[in-house]
Amino acid sequence: MNKLRILVADDHEIVRHGLIALIKGHPDWEVCAESKNGSDAVAKAKELKPDVAILDLGMPVLNGFEATRQILRNNPNVKVLILTIADNDEVVRQVLDAGARGFLLKSDAARDLVAAVEAMQHNRTFFTSRVAKMVLAGYLGKAHASSKPEVTLPSLTPREREIVQLVAEGRSSKEVACHLNLSVKTAETHRSNIKLGLHSVSELVLYAVRNNIVQATTGFTTSSSAEGVTTPESQPERVSF
Repeated sequence: MNKLRILVADDHEIVRHGLIALIKGHPDWEVCAESKNGSDAVAKAKELKPDVAILDLGMPVLNGFEATRQILRNNPNVKVLILTIADNDEVVRQVLDAGARGFLLKSDAARDLVAAVEAMQHNRTFFTSRVAKMVLAGYLGKAHASSKPEVTLPSLTPREREIVQLVAEGRSSKEVACHLNLSVKTAETHRSNIKLGLHSVSELVLYAVRNNIVQATTGFTTSSSAEGVTTPESQPERVSF
C-alpha cells in the first residue's frame, strides 16, 4: 500500500517539527515536504502533489487562506487541513470559502491531529466541535446572511492580496518584486493599482489584521485598543494604497 503523502507548512520550527513527529508515528504516513512560509508550500505542493497539506493560517509571505486557494487551483485533489490559534466566525468562513477540508486549533493538535489526518485520508472533513456546529447551523447560508455586516476585501485580486500581505509584513517594493518574481516597476504598478484609501504602513497593517491577510504573530502586534498598531521598526516608507 502506498503511504499517505503529507506536506507540513508552519513558520514556527518547533510547531512544525512537532507536527512532523506526530505524523511519522503513523506507519502508513510520510512527510513528503515541509515549508516555513505559504509561498514555498504552494511551490512544493505543485511539484510534489501531496495527498494532504497541513497549513498554518498565519504564515509569512503568503498566508494560509491564499496558500489553500493556490494549492487547490493547481491540484483540486489535495486535502487541506488548516491549523490556527483562533476560531472566530470570520476566520472560519474564510477557511471554508478557500476550500479547506479541515480546521484544527493549534492547542488541540497534539490530541486531534491524527484523527484530523485520518479524516482527510478517507475523504471526510474534520472541524473542531464549535466549527462543526457552525456548519450544521447553515453558517455559510442563512446564519451568515443574518449576521452583522463584516469587513471584507474590496475585490482584490489574488496577486493584490499577496502584495498587501508582503507590504504589511514590512517588505519594500524591491523585496515584494523579489518574492513574486516581478520587476520592481511591475511591483510598484500593482501597489499603485490597489485602491484601499490607506496612507501609511500602520493603516495597512491594521487593515491586513482585520481582514485576516496577516495575523498579529507575523512580525507585529496590535494594541489592546484594537486601533493602535505597532509596525516593524525596519519599515520607514509610506504606502500609496
